[in-house]
Amino acid sequence: MRLKPITIFYALVFYVISQLFWWAALLVELEPARRGMVIGEGFVFITLMTFGIYKLHQAINREKRTTDQQKNFLLSVTHELKSPLASIKLYLQTINKRELDKEQQRSFISKCLLDIERLDDLVENMLLATKIENKSYSFPKEELNLSELVEKIVSRLQIHVCSKESIITSIDPNVFITGDQFAMSSVVTNLIENAVKYSPSCVPVHIDLHRKANGTVCFKVADLGIGIPDDEKPKVFDKFYRVGSEDTRKTKGTGLGLFIVKQVLDHHQAQIKVKNNQPKGTVFEVSFN
Repeated sequence: MRLKPITIFYALVFYVISQLFWWAALLVELEPARRGMVIGEGFVFITLMTFGIYKLHQAINREKRTTDQQKNFLLSVTHELKSPLASIKLYLQTINKRELDKEQQRSFISKCLLDIERLDDLVENMLLATKIENKSYSFPKEELNLSELVEKIVSRLQIHVCSKESIITSIDPNVFITGDQFAMSSVVTNLIENAVKYSPSCVPVHIDLHRKANGTVCFKVADLGIGIPDDEKPKVFDKFYRVGSEDTRKTKGTGLGLFIVKQVLDHHQAQIKVKNNQPKGTVFEVSFN
C-alpha cells in the first residue's frame, strides 16, 4: 500500500518529538543542574514547532481544497462544453442527412444558436474571471441604461426556460448607472441563470429593478429554489465554490459565476446581499449608490 505524503510527514514529526524528549532526558541525567534550562528551551521549541505544524496543516488542507475545487471545475467545464456541442452536432447531422422543410431547418438552426450562446457565455465567464484575477481588466465605465440591459438579457434567457412566465420582471424604465457594460452584462446574466438553474422546472424567477427615493438603485433576483444554508452564504462568492457537496449536487456549474459577480460589483462600489426568500429559495440583492 502506498503511503500518503501527509502520513509520512506526521510520522517524521512524531519521530523528531520523540528524539527531542529522549535527548532531553539524557542531558538531564548527565547534568541535573541544567534541568530548568532544558525544560524551558524544550518548551519553547515544542511550542514553536506545534505552531508551525498547525499552520502547515492549514496550508495543506487549503491546498487540497483548492486542488479538489479545480478538479471539479475541470469536470464541470468539460460537461458544460460537451452538452451543447453534442446538441449542436446532432441538430446539424439531422439537417445534413434528412430532407427537412424550411420551418424545421429554421427551428434546428435556432436551437443551435441557443447552444452557441451557452458556449459563448461560458467562455466569456472563464476569460473575465482570468482577467480579473490577473488584474488585467480595466473596467471601462460609461453611463449605462441598466433597465435596457436587464430587459435585453431577460428576453434572451426567457427562450431557455419553459414558458414566458418563468422569468417575471418589474423594471423601472431608464434606470442609469455608471458602469462597465460588458462586466455588468455578466453580473445580470450570472445572477438570473443561477436563479433559473437552481429552481424547479417552470417555477417563476422574479427580477426587480428600481431606483429608491434616496437615489440608490436596487436590483433583485429572487427564486423559489433549493436555497442556501446560512453557513454557506459567506462562501458562495469564492472562486470555484459551489453549494453542497460534489457527491450530492445534481446541478452542473463551474463555480465561477458568483465569483465574477462579486468581483465586478466590488469594482463598481456596489454591495450584494444574499437573503432567504419566502417561503423558500434565495434572494440576491444588489445596491448601487
